[in-house]
Amino acid sequence: MKVAIAADHRGHDAVTPLAEALRAQGREVLVMGACDGTPCDYPDRAVPVARAVAQGEADFGILLCGSGIGMCITANKIPGIRAALAHDEFTAQISRAHNDANVLCLSADLLALKLIDRIVETWLATPFEGGRHARRVQKIAEIEREALCRGNAAAAAAAAPTAAGQAARR
Repeated sequence: MKVAIAADHRGHDAVTPLAEALRAQGREVLVMGACDGTPCDYPDRAVPVARAVAQGEADFGILLCGSGIGMCITANKIPGIRAALAHDEFTAQISRAHNDANVLCLSADLLALKLIDRIVETWLATPFEGGRHARRVQKIAEIEREALCRGNAAAAAAAAPTAAGQAARR
């Protein structure tokens, strides 16, 4: 199992111990953008992990920032990502079992390192239950596809006058 992880400056101190714990469990770990402790923007750290998961370069992603919220919002902008914010083992388990979450977002400010390890262990060990939950996850995927189609059409319409305008100015 390959796990991509990243953190902003507030999650920085948790990345190395988490990566070491995952490697000790026999997992391959891709650290994709841990800050050195100096301020950095969470979207810049979330997107590479989310894209790696969406493109199949990693099986799962784990993101850490102060609250976990910014990372979660950002990761969920990448098509195919189902990022979940978890604050305990129960929410981690449910996010996998019921929502088939493929990116876990954690609060480095609110969670101790030992609890982060337990949450991650629970999350990675929990399989997706399927059944009625698969139907719901499929509906989410359909909503995402519809939004992408509408977004592509809107983007094309918005770009057309711009491209024509640029050509006319030349």
